[in-house]
Amino acid sequence: MPQPSSEHLEKTVVAPAICAGVGVHTGRRVRLVVRPAPVNTGIVFVRTDIRDRDNRIPVSGEAVVEARLNTMIQNADGVQLSTIEHLMAALCALGVSNAVIEVDGPELPILDGSALPFVRLLDRSGFRRQEAPVRYIEILEPIRVEEGDKSAVLLPCDRYEMRFEIEFPTPVIGRQVVDFVVDEPTFRSEIMSARTFGFAHEVEALRQAGLARGGSLENAVVIDGDEILNPGGLRMEREFVRHKALDAIGDLYVLGAPLIGRYEGVKAGHALNNKLVRALLDAPRAWRDVVRTPELAMVG
Repeated sequence: MPQPSSEHLEKTVVAPAICAGVGVHTGRRVRLVVRPAPVNTGIVFVRTDIRDRDNRIPVSGEAVVEARLNTMIQNADGVQLSTIEHLMAALCALGVSNAVIEVDGPELPILDGSALPFVRLLDRSGFRRQEAPVRYIEILEPIRVEEGDKSAVLLPCDRYEMRFEIEFPTPVIGRQVVDFVVDEPTFRSEIMSARTFGFAHEVEALRQAGLARGGSLENAVVIDGDEILNPGGLRMEREFVRHKALDAIGDLYVLGAPLIGRYEGVKAGHALNNKLVRALLDAPRAWRDVVRTPELAMVG
């Protein structure tokens, strides 16, 4: 039986990687440590500030309990952690299968609002291949979820592709589309630097609801009418839709494996992405687990 090439072996980090910052919604300063983990561990978060009950939260589609403005996971003891999507996107794109991530608060740091600081953090640690083949989730039949004019779909494809479309009634954004192969080079060059964004008129309402307490022009693109308030403007063309695609990569990686399939999102957010994840898990005939041998790796 052919053995997986090194490209399709599980991967972890070489050494602990540490950073700190504020949570975008809580405004609390938190410290984060990404640690190496054995094969078949998956991605596991640990709330080190909690000691009176199980503080480990293994990532899975079922662990997501809130996905309105970010992705929040919870374990059986009710321990929660929010805003995991940007780090999850970086882990997915860089091929990290196994890691234990310690956080001393209820929310991951937002850093600059993109996945770029997390990619740099992981790069500093370095990566180590492990003696186990990567498990992929191959999409066999279309899975689709809709809410009004919003939709998210998974389609069969011989590689991981993504198309995202957004439209906002401001000339700053308008209609934007991005369509790309989800792989490490593309993520690094086209996706990872795209920052989260919001509208100035929504900020006060969010803060009154106890959210966005750590949000600022340092970690989000803020739009006021037809203006971008950030002094430096945008980092790239179509930064808004690229960030929505970044979020989707992170939201889908809660499945615990990269996809062989095509995701298409129209105005989708965290909630619809998680609805799609759960719809896929509820349709076992629509997907299968595969490992990639050298022959399979040549496809696409």
